Amino acid sequence: MSDAMTLREITDFAENLAREAGELVRREREDNTLRTDYKHQTELVTHADVMADEFITGAIRKRFPHHRILSEETMPDLSQAEELDTPLWIIDPIDGTVNYAYGHPQVAVSIAYAEKGQVQAGVVHAPFSDETYRATKGEGATLNDKPIQHSGATEPRQSLFATGFPYTKDNLEPLVNRLNAMIHQCRDLRRIGSAALDICWVACGRLDIYYETVSPWDFAAARLIAKEAGATAGHFGAVPEGYPEDLWGQDLLISAPAVWEPVRKILRSASGYEGN
Repeated sequence: MSDAMTLREITDFAENLAREAGELVRREREDNTLRTDYKHQTELVTHADVMADEFITGAIRKRFPHHRILSEETMPDLSQAEELDTPLWIIDPIDGTVNYAYGHPQVAVSIAYAEKGQVQAGVVHAPFSDETYRATKGEGATLNDKPIQHSGATEPRQSLFATGFPYTKDNLEPLVNRLNAMIHQCRDLRRIGSAALDICWVACGRLDIYYETVSPWDFAAARLIAKEAGATAGHFGAVPEGYPEDLWGQDLLISAPAVWEPVRKILRSASGYEGN
């Protein structure tokens, strides 16, 4: 552990940052006319995204000058996840930017801390509902300091699932095939608009299943929270050899343990993947 901080102290530090950044983005939406732009021609970004990102990354650099940072707005270099020798912070200053821009409450600040490719601490703070999810590896997960646990769902037919869709609409057929299969074999779908909150809702039992392909900053903190709440986290597709599984976002699947394998088979079949 670097800089003489325990993992729990690292989590405390991340929670304080997430709460302060959450207050910043909440205040920015309530006090000002929202300024928006687009990156990659399709993906919405707000001035508050950048402000919160700079606040979080600046505080981490000051406290841990030798650590690396992977953040959605200011340092979205995914090769950072492949360099395992130095501790890595993974940040999404506003997960659910479209929700944020439209005045919806499902918005979160997500901060994760990883060592050697394994996430050790994670915080997801939802400023508009004032909910803070956190986990330190091996110590369980909490929501507003109270322990949380997955739903205990036992079969897909009785399970509520969440997923999302990319900004680019070039290749939607595989996603539609998966959605069609899941809709027919599960209770219902919820489309929340924040991957971090989707996963945290699996952690606390508001959802039973989540699957999607997303970036590390979308899920790194929430995935640890779900695992520490007893959920099963993995992938229904292959993870490249040597790539840290904690940071691989392709074909992500997180659910109550009893439904994970049946859902994995549903998604693999709908995706046209060979074998089980």
